[in-house]
Amino acid sequence: MVPFTQLRIVFFGTPDFAVASMKALVDAGALVVAAVTAPDKPAGRGMQLQASAVKQYATSQNILVLQPEKLKAADFLQQLAELKADVHVVVAFRMLPEQVWNMPLMGTVNVHASLLPQYRGAAPINWAIINGETETGVTTFKLQHAIDTGNILMQHTVRILPEDNAGTLHDKLMEAGAMLLIQTIRGLAAGTIEEVPQLPSEHEKHAPKIFKEHLQIVWDKPAAEVNDHIRGLSPYPTACTTLNGKTIKVFRSHYILENTDEPYGSYETDHKSYLRFPCKDGWLYIDELQQEGKKKMEIAAFLLGFRE
Repeated sequence: MVPFTQLRIVFFGTPDFAVASMKALVDAGALVVAAVTAPDKPAGRGMQLQASAVKQYATSQNILVLQPEKLKAADFLQQLAELKADVHVVVAFRMLPEQVWNMPLMGTVNVHASLLPQYRGAAPINWAIINGETETGVTTFKLQHAIDTGNILMQHTVRILPEDNAGTLHDKLMEAGAMLLIQTIRGLAAGTIEEVPQLPSEHEKHAPKIFKEHLQIVWDKPAAEVNDHIRGLSPYPTACTTLNGKTIKVFRSHYILENTDEPYGSYETDHKSYLRFPCKDGWLYIDELQQEGKKKMEIAAFLLGFRE
């Protein structure tokens, strides 16, 4: 056993979601000897090179930053080996080759934003809401060959409230994951965690990457499902539909269950306070939207300038 503050940790991550976990480690006194993150990428109108959120935080803490183009590159593997990490920690990073995840004596710990084995994949937050779940959570587990299938270390459940969307749930899970990671690393250091294999289930739900075809709203579904679809893609990448031949992104909505014989894809509006679309068992009311070429608006503001 190694004291928590003496464990040599190499952290792998890129976006804001990962920063919370890395910051939690640093604030708890952990010895983060390096951060591995994505290479700088052009961003913004000027396409200036932009450092990842993890690089920006690591730099602010004077932590060594490694940005390999290829994770199997010999020079990167040599750098990694020279760091003599006791454990690797992965949060919101790309797949690691076995040479990397199998390098430390204590293995590689991943923080995943679901209660594994449910919602393995790239977009667990989105799909949990799209599928109408009322709870999800975070899992720490040991990496192995198949993605998101390693032995579970610890889990923490988080409620999904009716008003949650992908953005608010992201923030809840980000903080929950950071706290669970600290508990996990402390437990590994103390030798008190027992790894639990993930058992296969015929009721597993998956969380594949979100593509453009997933964004289109399908109106012939129950209103609750349409509303969950909108919540699960808000604020990004955002569900969309067409209105008078123009694409609109829908950020917020609500629904009322009642019989309607209106054709799917049609809409009704009073030009003052509501814009609604018929679904299988009721009306879906749009509360916040963005028409192509325009800024995001509350529905009342949008309707002020809406012309049919």
